[in-house]
Amino acid sequence: MNSASVPGPTILIVPGINGSGPGHWRSLWLQSRPDCHRVEQANWHDPDPADWIDGLERQIFPADNIILVGHSLGCATIAAWAARPGSSTHRVAGALLVAPCDAERAGLPANIARFAPLSRCALPFRSTLVASSTDPYAVVPRSRTFADEWGSAFIDAGAPGHINTASQLGAWPFGEVLLDTLIASATADRTPYRRAAALRHAVTAPSPPPSPAPAATPTAPPSHRNARPQPPRTPCPDAASRR
Repeated sequence: MNSASVPGPTILIVPGINGSGPGHWRSLWLQSRPDCHRVEQANWHDPDPADWIDGLERQIFPADNIILVGHSLGCATIAAWAARPGSSTHRVAGALLVAPCDAERAGLPANIARFAPLSRCALPFRSTLVASSTDPYAVVPRSRTFADEWGSAFIDAGAPGHINTASQLGAWPFGEVLLDTLIASATADRTPYRRAAALRHAVTAPSPPPSPAPAATPTAPPSHRNARPQPPRTPCPDAASRR
């Protein structure tokens, strides 16, 4: 597919929980595209988020000019990895984020819920987020919020569920079009994305607490049927902390 004189990027697929079955579009891409490779994790079924982030870094570090393709919790892993100081984000040209799982929803099993809280840091590379209106793991407004916070272009893929094997998409030709479009655009200068991410981090950095206000009658915060208490978020790293 790629010219021998001008090698294209390496496509690194970052699966979610349980890895990829043989009929998943991720597995079919691995079979049909010589530019595709898959991140391997030690435990696909009961993951530790820190282990997955470390595993992603280990498999990114030796390469360069990488396009990441994340699915479900793979998207959460990419976002957390990119927000961690010292991660090799300079080796990544772009990311396709498919059906990101909202790990902050109430009632999820522990092996998914432990990925909360999700990173809110802007990605320092071009990215496209693909969402489904019938995804059982994320409602569209939340997916749009992730796209806004990560600085990703938002794509509405219609109603194919979680965009997985159960969606019966085969090799998901629409996804390949999105991937190839990202490849064509993401190999350009990445500096604007790094600068935009640094500026966004500066804007969203925690500010000093305000002076105490006079005592008032407390009121209950608004409720949300999918919300659950979350621990404090780690501040986004600034540009100087990235390699």
